[in-house]
Amino acid sequence: MRCFLLTNKDITYDIRTEIKRLGRPIPDLIISKTDVGKSRNYSRNFNSSVYDRFRWLCGCPKRNKLFCFICLVIGGNQSAWTLEGCVGKGTHKATV
Repeated sequence: MRCFLLTNKDITYDIRTEIKRLGRPIPDLIISKTDVGKSRNYSRNFNSSVYDRFRWLCGCPKRNKLFCFICLVIGGNQSAWTLEGCVGKGTHKATV
């Protein structure tokens, strides 16, 4: 991902415009989770189709996490979607 967005919050308007033009990074991440059920365990793995369902979502292969592309480019609220990334049950205003 243009991971420098995660560490450089003071970038110029021109750089933000160029990043927007290039588009959000949608790498195939290696995220998996096992849930324990009553009768068996359930394994869930990252599926890149999530990028189609949530057009604001982007990924960072270096951190292996998901971020809000809009929040990273425009700036704004400091949250899990812009600071540490989300890999579990995360909700975001952009989903509404």
